[in-house]
Amino acid sequence: MQTSMSFKPARLGIGIISAGKVGSVLGAALRAAGHLITGVHAVSEASRTRAEALLPDVPIRDMPDIVESSEVLLLAVPDDALPSLVEGLAQTVGFRPGQVLLHTSGRHGSGVLAPATAQGAIGLAIHPAMTFTGLSYDLPRLQNTRFGVTGPAPFLPIAQALVVEMGGEPVLIAEGDRPLYHAALAHASNHLVTVVGQAQQVLASLGIDNPSAYLEPLLRASLDNALAAGENALTGPVARGDAQTVAAHAQELANYAQEEEAPDLPQAYLALARATAQRAYQRGALTRQAYEDVLSALSR
Repeated sequence: MQTSMSFKPARLGIGIISAGKVGSVLGAALRAAGHLITGVHAVSEASRTRAEALLPDVPIRDMPDIVESSEVLLLAVPDDALPSLVEGLAQTVGFRPGQVLLHTSGRHGSGVLAPATAQGAIGLAIHPAMTFTGLSYDLPRLQNTRFGVTGPAPFLPIAQALVVEMGGEPVLIAEGDRPLYHAALAHASNHLVTVVGQAQQVLASLGIDNPSAYLEPLLRASLDNALAAGENALTGPVARGDAQTVAAHAQELANYAQEEEAPDLPQAYLALARATAQRAYQRGALTRQAYEDVLSALSR
């Protein structure tokens, strides 16, 4: 839900660790909102190139320098790297009372920032529910993107206001709900990419030029329908109970996988087809007999 807030941060000095796909884009959005980017940490050549493109004239600096010179720190590092980063900076550099730390991890809430908050810093989590390329056309995508925001109630307006300034919409996520929240988003986004890649691979093997263009109308319509109508939009042989067609699909994919050494494809099809059948049966779209026939087809 969009939050109406009287709090609006003044021009802040914001340091970015690091210049990955997320950090660079959010840094560019914060800069466009009028904040000063004091420095960005970028080690790899790709990160440096990204920083130069999205944050021109922002100095590339060491982490201690960024921590010491910034009112706000944006920690845009992988989920698993975040705890050790915060602990290490707390021990070697230290954080100032009132300094704001924002991290972009979906899995973690504000508790992961405890080493910093123990030194008087303010810890907040802002996770954009969007996939990033690290290119400039990510910036318009931020408009109306939901951000999962977590932190101590007195300081939530800081995170909410910064999210709104980037064009996003803050949504409060409870600390204990962060892992499940993140699992849902990763399941929807990451596994969608895997399934599409598998379909592209099969179509390309059949000699179809530009499999992406071939799939695009179908996939866009499927996604639009699913977002609008949920599982009521489901079509296809599993939802219809066409067990013979399901069995043929499973066999063809098994044969393909053996020839192309792609065992992940039939494994994914079987798992998703079973899940689809179960959910279709539970909501009454399949009769008991049709459900059992589909499961039998999948187990052959």
